[in-house]
Amino acid sequence: MAGLREDPVLGIDGIKREKELGTEVNTKAEDKGVESERDMAPPPHPSTTSIHRSGSRPQLDLSKAAIQGNSEERDPTILLPNQSDDISSHLSLDIGGSLIKLVYFSRHEQYSIDDERKKSVKERLGISNGNRRNYPILGGRLHFVKFETHKINECLDFIYSKQLHRGGIDSQSWLPDAPPNENAIIKATGGGAYKYTDLFKQRLGVTLDKEDEMDCLVAGANFLLKAIRHEAFTHMEGQKKFVQIDPNELFPYLLVNIGSGVSMIKVDGDGQFQRISGTNVGGGTYWGLGRLLTKCKSFDELLELSQRGDNRTIDMLVGDIYGGMDYSKIGLSASTIASSFGKAISENKELDDYRPEDISLSLLRMISYNIGQIAYLNALRFGLKRIFFGGFFIRGHAYTMDTISFAVQFWSQGEAQAMFLRHEGFLGALGAFMSYEKHGLDDLMVHQLVERFPMGAPYTGGNIHGPPLGDLNEKISWMEKFVQKGTEIIAPVPMAPHGTTGLGGFEVPSSKGGTLRSDASTLNIGVLHLVPTLEVFPLLADAKTYEPNTIDLTDPSELEYWITVLSEHLPNLVDIAVASEGGTDDAKRRGDAFAHAFSAHLARLIEDPAAYGKLGLANLLELREDCLREFQFVDAYRSIKQRENEASLAVLSDLLTELDGMREEVRLVTLIEGVLAANIFDWGSRACVDLYHKGTIIEIYRMSRDKMQRPWRVDDFDVFKERMLGSGDEKPPPHKRALLFVDNSGADVVLGMLPLARELLRRGTEVVLVANSLPALNDITAMELPAIVAEAAKHCDILRSAAEAGGLLVDAMVSGLDGPKENSSPVVPLMVVENGCGGPCIDLRQVSSELAAAAKDADLIILEGMGRSLHTNFNARFKCDALKLAMVKNHRLAKNLINGNIYDCVCRYEPAS
Repeated sequence: MAGLREDPVLGIDGIKREKELGTEVNTKAEDKGVESERDMAPPPHPSTTSIHRSGSRPQLDLSKAAIQGNSEERDPTILLPNQSDDISSHLSLDIGGSLIKLVYFSRHEQYSIDDERKKSVKERLGISNGNRRNYPILGGRLHFVKFETHKINECLDFIYSKQLHRGGIDSQSWLPDAPPNENAIIKATGGGAYKYTDLFKQRLGVTLDKEDEMDCLVAGANFLLKAIRHEAFTHMEGQKKFVQIDPNELFPYLLVNIGSGVSMIKVDGDGQFQRISGTNVGGGTYWGLGRLLTKCKSFDELLELSQRGDNRTIDMLVGDIYGGMDYSKIGLSASTIASSFGKAISENKELDDYRPEDISLSLLRMISYNIGQIAYLNALRFGLKRIFFGGFFIRGHAYTMDTISFAVQFWSQGEAQAMFLRHEGFLGALGAFMSYEKHGLDDLMVHQLVERFPMGAPYTGGNIHGPPLGDLNEKISWMEKFVQKGTEIIAPVPMAPHGTTGLGGFEVPSSKGGTLRSDASTLNIGVLHLVPTLEVFPLLADAKTYEPNTIDLTDPSELEYWITVLSEHLPNLVDIAVASEGGTDDAKRRGDAFAHAFSAHLARLIEDPAAYGKLGLANLLELREDCLREFQFVDAYRSIKQRENEASLAVLSDLLTELDGMREEVRLVTLIEGVLAANIFDWGSRACVDLYHKGTIIEIYRMSRDKMQRPWRVDDFDVFKERMLGSGDEKPPPHKRALLFVDNSGADVVLGMLPLARELLRRGTEVVLVANSLPALNDITAMELPAIVAEAAKHCDILRSAAEAGGLLVDAMVSGLDGPKENSSPVVPLMVVENGCGGPCIDLRQVSSELAAAAKDADLIILEGMGRSLHTNFNARFKCDALKLAMVKNHRLAKNLINGNIYDCVCRYEPAS
């Protein structure tokens, strides 16, 4: 689901746009804090499956969270839409022996919007304000930042520079010369909350309110596992596989926290857990022994060494004992480690004779294997099916996760799997944040969280601290600087000039090269948008098994193909985007920066397809739209859409007259032909773009209609016709309400879908036109549709009456309507709702609340266009009748999906499941 433009709203549920909260996550495996920001979040909405925590602890209002803002690196931001203005602090800390993890909240304002269409839709669909909170709703984000503990003064400088201990620079109550509040507190956990309490009081004048470390750890883990769809993943032989956890089946589970030592926690529910075991051999052991044996000066340096190591030079393997053979009788392969460091006792070598890389890997595997074994034995002891690993030791490191996974698989004989968490580094800090009063995260649902990957997401490496590159000009300048120098693109690195903290400047990258820095172990974590107005589409036959994406991008050839398609389309897209902004020098700069940023996203995904989590074609296409919006190209095809709408509306009257002169059967097939023919207009298709150079929009439409010949490649029209018209003298009842998911502007919607909607209205079926919340290519939006309907209604009594009944003809739209309107029969309404999306595809697990409300009485769905009926939802099944219509405008899709050719047509009708 997309975020918002600066002004309109995404996923609005017919209720006045209110201020909202957001959050952000930025993490570096390195030692300094990372942060990023972006404003994209819709208004709050109630949830049905809540995350409940004990009322004995004060709570802060984070209800209905989603990944929002602009994250420059790994861990994303979380948007807090329902936070009231009375929170006592905006900051929480997890101060460990190695790292300080910081979570803080920042506010931002959102625009309000409450147009007449929304009021009408709200009334007709029964959407009320009854669930809204009665205190002010603020906008904002949760930011996630890391510092090395031994550099705690940098952390304190960061907090002071942003005035986080006083509610933040953006707090209306903050004055630079105001005396400190002696009663100010900051929630903190970890051993450092005790060790550094005097330092925080001395430097910032605040008291650290200590929260129990294990309470915070479990609270953070429970929230993430319930609220984020693909938070958990497995990691075997370098391959990440994301796991969907059913919140209703989460408990009990084993949480293994690997810090300096290891704690193993059996979690039975929210606030219900016990430490059942642990070991003193953990991350501190690895770092301590590694430092003694290799002279490495940092944990990350030790991990990097292990990636180049060969443990066979030090470890005694089963094959070393049995002459290179397996010990098959007891199931041990020749490559199994029989004794870690075992060869060192039988070789006449000194420490300096062994490579530090080999020592590091041997040590890593020794500790990881033992932790994995102990964890599995405890899971077996208590009958736990799920084992989640987290903590400082993991660090998203591929070898570490592989060795733990191997140990669990080996000792369980394949019956158990090790799972890891994308946000594992911030469990404690997030849990501490949740201990504030009215945090509201308890009510958050998985479908209300959306992850976004802004500009910094593809870049790994580099030391970051201070504020993000939130200013667009800073982002462009940073991009231009590194592109011009041909420097390896790592991450934007704001530096502090002398006398200030974390403001301005750029650090010179430490390495050179023409490609992105490769770090296969790094999971990029974007920005968590908390979008409370998102709901699961209620007409899905089985929401649990629903998979929107038709194309499997885990297939390397598919991923390479679609990334190539997007890369080849990029220059044309940049030209259109720049032209949409008048071709100014500023627009050209932004266009170039967008091209480099999106190319970096694609390069990162080629390097590691799982870097951004589970990837589908819908995600890939929406990533492009997000990147355009980030560089303030909010509607690149605006002028093109307007021109095509005007050309199509000019001939609509003649088309309707032609249709009205046809017999019922002929008219119905002609209408479906018209939808398929008009669907050729898609600026996302290279083949279609080429057609635009060969004729006008009307000429192309007529050519497309002339080529319509049945049978189509997928042709269920006769079954659909029987449901609509019946057979013989039996006439079936009309559908009560139809949801028409529209696609492109111009001929597609005006000459294709509007005439079909008119036919349904004529038969007494309520019609709801479902359109994008935000622009994507030349797709029509819900904001643009009412004006088109109003113009079309000038020439058609059916459309006019239905549009008035649906609240589409209001204010200025009414003027100019000519001719009397018919009142001979009850009028069914024509309505417009937004789908909650900002891309060319649609994931029906996350739709706007107004669409979900409209769907409750619908008994017919019509999905039109490649994005909504082929790229996604081709295999989706519904509780009501469904018609999927599209012209295939991509050679590969035509061949793989329908075994056909480009310009083949799909008319797939599926009765209610």
